[in-house]
Amino acid sequence: MLAVRPGVPQPEDTVQFRVSMEMTKLDIRNYLERIYNVPVAAVRTRIQYGANNKRNHRNQRVKKPDYKVAYVQLGQGQTFQFPNLFPEKEQDAETRSFDDFRDKFMEKEEQKQEGDPRRGGVPDWFGL
Repeated sequence: MLAVRPGVPQPEDTVQFRVSMEMTKLDIRNYLERIYNVPVAAVRTRIQYGANNKRNHRNQRVKKPDYKVAYVQLGQGQTFQFPNLFPEKEQDAETRSFDDFRDKFMEKEEQKQEGDPRRGGVPDWFGL
């Protein structure tokens, strides 16, 4: 059972799961209530059929496996928010360090592109 971020906005009290094809609505309800102590108001399921449009090296059709999607409506007053896995960092320190890195890099690049003063203005690509 895997919580999935929905592609379409849903109410805050609804959570979308990707579950095994063998799980029934009653199994999903019992699983959440007994193991995680989450009150469940309703469970809706649907079967998502896998894509059938690819071919392998022998020109045979390759089908992605089907899977079941469960929409679980939580009990009265319960809401679900996905955790923010990538919180915003302090922008000033990050941009400052990036600017310092960019400036150092550009100085090195400019030094590389300066011609050799011993060559008397002849470009590097012209062999002497």
